Amino acid sequence: MNRSPKLSVTVKYFASLRERMGRAEEQLDDASGKTVAQVWAGVSGGATMPENLLSAVNREYVARDHPVADGDEVAFFPPVTGG
Repeated sequence: MNRSPKLSVTVKYFASLRERMGRAEEQLDDASGKTVAQVWAGVSGGATMPENLLSAVNREYVARDHPVADGDEVAFFPPVTGG
């Protein structure tokens, strides 16, 4: 039987998301070909990605429909407020 290698991405959480998720980062297997929003669903127990959540792939801000590839770093940031 021909088995494909496992593909994975590193998922990082910043600011209040780190406390909410209970971790700073994790590896997500079989994520290649998924979108950022699908990665969020995978790490959040199936939750829809909040509209105001910021995301980046390999340190560049991207839209929720951006695809991810093996070895990518996906980061999620809560909305930033200030004054």
